[in-house]
Amino acid sequence: MSLKSPQVLGVITARGGSKSIPRKNLKLFLGKPLVAWAIETLKESGVCDRIVVSTDDEEIAEVSLRYGGEAPFMRPAELAQDHTPTLPVLQHALLWLKDHDRYWPDCAILLEPTSVGKRPFHVRGVLDMFVSTGADSVITVAEVPSDWNPHWQLNLDNAGRISLFTGGGMKDVIRRRQDLPRTYACDSAVIAFRPELLFGEPPSFYGDDVRAYLTDWRYALDLDTPEDWEVAEGRVEKLLAYEIPSPGGTEEK
Repeated sequence: MSLKSPQVLGVITARGGSKSIPRKNLKLFLGKPLVAWAIETLKESGVCDRIVVSTDDEEIAEVSLRYGGEAPFMRPAELAQDHTPTLPVLQHALLWLKDHDRYWPDCAILLEPTSVGKRPFHVRGVLDMFVSTGADSVITVAEVPSDWNPHWQLNLDNAGRISLFTGGGMKDVIRRRQDLPRTYACDSAVIAFRPELLFGEPPSFYGDDVRAYLTDWRYALDLDTPEDWEVAEGRVEKLLAYEIPSPGGTEEK
């Protein structure tokens, strides 16, 4: 891979069906279809030479084209079920591009439309780390808020007795917030990975050398239920107010 100019594929997974939020990838989020936010985030990052939307839905394909993405194939129905994992969807997309376009990128960046809090500067940061470290993959993570820290989480037995999730009893609990060790969680993620990992043993899009690109928890937004939608719109409006224009997209103030 050329460290100066890697060939980068942006991949957006956007099937037509959704039980929790019907037609969510086409539902308007702050006035634009949800899938459009993912396309524009990748476009404004300035790092992708192609942005491909994997979908089984003609309307999503049309909207994707309108906002500057590609939809060069229709995803097979068997890869667009409620419980279809992401891995075979990515395998299908990469193999299709290789077989039909003779295109094989140095790096693929996955961004799901429901990861609506992710911004162009996150995408650039993830790719910069991917190139500079030579990692198998780079994933956005956020520090877990102290109230959710595993050292403050509890187990309950059948009789309702409490033990610490991390081991020991309540007498062993870390009492001061300042003394909690920092812990991190995968947020609504941007993932950059080596495409060949999809076909390794075992296949994955993580590999062995996985690096963390740290983001602010404010950007860890995901849309799983209808109740999430209005809350997320309000939070994204506030996030956009914190950004300033830059030549490659937007940056946080």
